[in-house]
Amino acid sequence: MTSSHPSPAPTSPSPHLSWLHEQRHALVRWAWRARHPHGFAWLGDDGSLDHTHGIQLWITARMTHVAALAHRHGDEAARELAGHGVAALRGALHDEVSGGWFSRVDGEGAPSGTNKAGYEHAFVLLAAASATSAAVPGAPELLREAREVVLERFWDEKSGLCRESWDRRWRVPESYGGANSNMHMVEAFLAASAATGDADWVGRAQRIADFLIGRQARAYGYRLPEHYTPEWTVLPEYNRERPDDPFRPYGWTPGHSIEWARLLVHLEAAQPEAPTALVEHAEALFDTAVRNSWSRDGADGFCYTLDWTDEPVVRLRMHWVVAEAAAAAEVLHRRTGSDHYRACAERWWAYIRTHLTDGRDNWRHELGENNQPSAVVWQGRPDVYHGYTATALAAGLSIPGYAIRSARN
Repeated sequence: MTSSHPSPAPTSPSPHLSWLHEQRHALVRWAWRARHPHGFAWLGDDGSLDHTHGIQLWITARMTHVAALAHRHGDEAARELAGHGVAALRGALHDEVSGGWFSRVDGEGAPSGTNKAGYEHAFVLLAAASATSAAVPGAPELLREAREVVLERFWDEKSGLCRESWDRRWRVPESYGGANSNMHMVEAFLAASAATGDADWVGRAQRIADFLIGRQARAYGYRLPEHYTPEWTVLPEYNRERPDDPFRPYGWTPGHSIEWARLLVHLEAAQPEAPTALVEHAEALFDTAVRNSWSRDGADGFCYTLDWTDEPVVRLRMHWVVAEAAAAAEVLHRRTGSDHYRACAERWWAYIRTHLTDGRDNWRHELGENNQPSAVVWQGRPDVYHGYTATALAAGLSIPGYAIRSARN
């Protein structure tokens, strides 16, 4: 019999399991500190509000998603935090004139970034779906509108992929196609399917994976090209002059390959008759990224980006990469039963404890190539999404859209 649920947590928590629970609660406390009348603010290293960044849509949506999960995982107070996020996404960040959501508003709630980006709208859909699954007031209405906007403005039925971005009034699409935004659309589509029971979301997610992983990543030896023309021709030299861009860096990004590996396992579990290659693709993506990026330059940690000969380009260590690596290893271990993935997870949890935790409620977001604190690409600690996902999955907690088939099947 096929099981799509994680194995239950041990009845007697291990020290590691207790630490995971402590970390989840700490990350939610950090999210509370970011609460702002118009959403969730950017926080500095010390947890103070950094007003220079304004209130950003992707942070507000991700914080809302995490708060909804925390409520599902037993944190009763987090329901209020998730409700605040839902209200913010239906408030100042929402474009009442043209529809969709602004990328950023200032401290007074006035739009200061009016483009409509697929990356950010993916997180609105994710937040709405997770909040709906957690029975947060207002979430079903938010989900209905997010569904309409994503399907009408971003989803391209002909290509089976999502458009990247538009101007405020939806008149001019960006002349670019991005793998990163499509990856997060896959995540959001799986959550939307879990929240609504609509299997069409899973079918769309599979089409995105077929192109980006089954065709493109596979053709490049499981090194995923991130940047494309609007017609989905690869742009391998894109942003060579800006190699440390936080969202569109040059080369290939091992952290995204690792994140995709986990998502493919969830995509498999969401389909009664899933393509048999999904787990094969997941393992190939994971192994290629780890082999080429982990501890490549004399110190532990994942290099942020590599060129097309697998030489490190940006050697900085991002917290989100090792968080996703630990999460993917946990998921692949549960799916395959391989001790290799168990050993990987243990190695990376040890790295997180040693290098990223420093007694504050959120992890350091960036380290240099020798694992010293750094702030070249990311300043402060604005995000809890990757850390919460990793700790929740490692603890065996259920997340809508993140089902895993048992290794026994």
